[in-house]
Amino acid sequence: MQNSKIILTEELVKRFPVGGGYFTALNKINLSFGKGEFAGLVGPSGSGKTTLLNIIGSLDYPSEGKAIVMDQSIGDLTHRQAARLRNKYLGFIFQTYNLLPVYTVYENVEFPLLLLDTTTTERHRAVLDAVEWVGLTDKLKSRPGQLSGGESQRVAIARAMVKKPEVVLADEPTANLDAANSHHILQTMEKLNRELQTTFIFATHDEKVIQYLRRKISLEDGTVVNDENLGNEK
Repeated sequence: MQNSKIILTEELVKRFPVGGGYFTALNKINLSFGKGEFAGLVGPSGSGKTTLLNIIGSLDYPSEGKAIVMDQSIGDLTHRQAARLRNKYLGFIFQTYNLLPVYTVYENVEFPLLLLDTTTTERHRAVLDAVEWVGLTDKLKSRPGQLSGGESQRVAIARAMVKKPEVVLADEPTANLDAANSHHILQTMEKLNRELQTTFIFATHDEKVIQYLRRKISLEDGTVVNDENLGNEK
């Protein structure tokens, strides 16, 4: 566990145009992540954690340096190639859930599989497994408007996990949840990490999330100021 490096950044820089100049959101980031990690990018708003998560997730491109995910250099990918990387290897969990309101729980969880070469039978089995993982089998026919915030986030986790991705990227996944639901969500993700060896990387400043991390990477003003093993082995 945590030996083969599946994510690597080398002197990673990201700049955004602002007025007549540029704002440097990330400045020479050097990090690596191995299979099965449960790690967090931690820092205040504007520290660069979401920008870094977006580049690792191939949702954005480096300005300089490299980000290599599953042996693919993000900066060299076309939009189509980046989409294939996301579809095959990555799962995403957002603070706003991003569920499709007219779809049932079953249909929301099934959606990522429709982009892959899977049969109806394979999709059905995978959806049932994913929904069972998060304890929502009785909500399969419900729509997002009928769910609580905690239930909606659990559906989002099931959707991220349904294809058994190598990496799940979670951007402030507990921001809209109370303490009880936050701990339930984190325990669910911890269980999936342990059972499936999926790498989880969070962007967060929530102390409840930090309690569960096994590795904490602190960012300030676009630079890594600390990278520590918290020793929370499960």
